[in-house]
Amino acid sequence: MSTAIAIIDAFASAPFRGNPAAVCLLEEERDAAWMQQVAAEMNLSETAFLRADGEDGYGLRWFTPTQEVELCGHATLASAHYLWTNGLLSVDREARFHTLSGLLAAAKTEDGIRLDFPAEIAEPVTAPEELIQGLGLIPRFAGCNRMDYLVEVDSEETVRTLRPDFGLLAKADARGIIVTSRGHAGSEPSYDFVSRAFYPASGVNEDPVTGSAHCALAPYWQRRLRKDELSAYQASARGGALRISVRGERVFMTGQAVTVMTGQLWV
Repeated sequence: MSTAIAIIDAFASAPFRGNPAAVCLLEEERDAAWMQQVAAEMNLSETAFLRADGEDGYGLRWFTPTQEVELCGHATLASAHYLWTNGLLSVDREARFHTLSGLLAAAKTEDGIRLDFPAEIAEPVTAPEELIQGLGLIPRFAGCNRMDYLVEVDSEETVRTLRPDFGLLAKADARGIIVTSRGHAGSEPSYDFVSRAFYPASGVNEDPVTGSAHCALAPYWQRRLRKDELSAYQASARGGALRISVRGERVFMTGQAVTVMTGQLWV
């Protein structure tokens, strides 16, 4: 029996930009070991596994090449795009996903796909030595939430030119490390803030565009800039732009997606 699968570039308006995710539509239950093998075969930062959950949306799980994760934005955006473009869900209906982080939703808008995610506030901490040495700098701010470290540095240039020691960063007691700064006012286009995100302990040295990282970045920069509406850019090699709204304990992220490949799994 075959299983439908697609590769979709998320937070991208054109192919080969943003963050690619594999989306696998399950017709029957498959165990976590099988999902992990498929994710390792896809070798993308995340592979999403969707399964219809009656009239109440879809079950959704995310796997890196080495482990399951609790929250992933770009593969959720890719999953919603897959449902709408393949006629599995009417474009005027909200996509609802039951996940390890609770109920997540996505809606089609004029600007793209808007994700409704929880805010994941990073509380201030003392930066551990492996973080300082791995990044090669003393952060302006270091915080941590249930998943990641969040580090503010002095400039957009520092974010863009950073060359981390991934072996040292993998030793940090967290899923990953998010590095950010305020955007440079003179750049074109300009953004409120920029970031990069590193997940060597999860088998992904640098993630191209990370929705879940912005669940920490958005409330952080909302407080710093005193703005509820923010523009963001993740400055990886592929790059990706996001429009963000912060509403209480929810973060709304808007981006686009492009399907680059569809096929069948024969395992």
